[in-house]
Amino acid sequence: MKRTWRHTAPIARIPGGPDGRRMLIVSFVDRVGSGLWGATAALYFTYAAGLTTAEIGILLAVSGAIGIAGPPLGGLLADRIPLRPLLLAVQLVRAAASLALLTTTDLRLLLAIASLGSLGDRAASVLTKLYATRVAGSDRARYQAINRTAMNIGWAVGGLIAAGALTGGTVTVYRWLLIGDALSFAASAPLTLRCAEPPSYSRVAATSTAERIPDAAPPPNPWRDRRYLAYTATEAVLFLDDSVFKIGLPLWAVTATSAPHELVPLLLVLNNVLVVLFQVPLARFGATPHTARTTLRPLAVSFLLGGAALAASTVGARWLAVGALVLAATAFTVAEMLHATISWELSVVLAPATAQGAYLGVHGLAQAVQRSVGPLAVTVAIAAGPIGWLGFGAALAAMCGAQRHLVRDRGDEALSVAPVTVSEH
Repeated sequence: MKRTWRHTAPIARIPGGPDGRRMLIVSFVDRVGSGLWGATAALYFTYAAGLTTAEIGILLAVSGAIGIAGPPLGGLLADRIPLRPLLLAVQLVRAAASLALLTTTDLRLLLAIASLGSLGDRAASVLTKLYATRVAGSDRARYQAINRTAMNIGWAVGGLIAAGALTGGTVTVYRWLLIGDALSFAASAPLTLRCAEPPSYSRVAATSTAERIPDAAPPPNPWRDRRYLAYTATEAVLFLDDSVFKIGLPLWAVTATSAPHELVPLLLVLNNVLVVLFQVPLARFGATPHTARTTLRPLAVSFLLGGAALAASTVGARWLAVGALVLAATAFTVAEMLHATISWELSVVLAPATAQGAYLGVHGLAQAVQRSVGPLAVTVAIAAGPIGWLGFGAALAAMCGAQRHLVRDRGDEALSVAPVTVSEH
């Protein structure tokens, strides 16, 4: 009798099933639009909106500061209302805000519109993470790694499209790229509707408690949890690798080293390629609370190596500078990937299941705050010269040790997301 073999290799398995795959598509489409806009925002505000450099700085600074409220607000709402319609509403708000930028050149109106879009952007990142946490369960680290890979590919695709379009260099091109950004959010809406509402322990528990005990105590408040707030503060520092790649590394390479300027975009490409290739394999280093805490040690080494390489890039011949910068970019990329997988695990397991959205919303402040203060931190390191980068790497390594100490007594048991079998509609 002929035997039929079924291929069951788990290599291509995506946690979360069909809904997990659909949300990956949402992330990809979203980031294609972000890549279009990220490459042209300054050009649009300069040539299409007619703003001065100072006005653009004010616009980005103010909207970014207001956007800091997005993560805690989104997380708080996600504990009280279904996640899918909330994410859908946020995407539509982002689409409307992008299109509204086309309607005015008045700085005050642009400030209001950009602030609304910034709130939506920051809230969407937390809601997407929360969806992954609920739909993927204990396999959330792997799912988040796959999701991050999809986002990086989407950003690269959007950036390449923008680069090709910008060869025209006209105001019409800038407007169409902004429209493309809005359309990416609009396209994400029907894709989100195809995803099922994931089970929510916090909402189920809250409903059950309210039915049985009218005067039950409210869920835990992350703003009163000093340990979680301290953990979030350490996270804001460890997310500084983002500012290293956006500001620190490019500025340092062109102002303090003998490396050719053409190397800078190649270093950013290297970062993107490494994340796409290795983020998923490295997810195993954050599969459990124990492995996540243990991985803080190699993370500290990566930060130290990155800072030392940047300091060394000013010494010697041009080829030595190039080698040191490549080493620094690689080290900080490894740090970025390791920290991402550590952060995904610890931010969830340290949050009570009954207030998961609120806690993850507070954790989202770490990235939001970093985007505001990170540029200042790396420019201080640049101004201090090689010793500044040595101190920068050492400070991040020390923060890894502080975070490990902060979570040292958190056992692996009962720290995963509580299982939920109730289906929500």
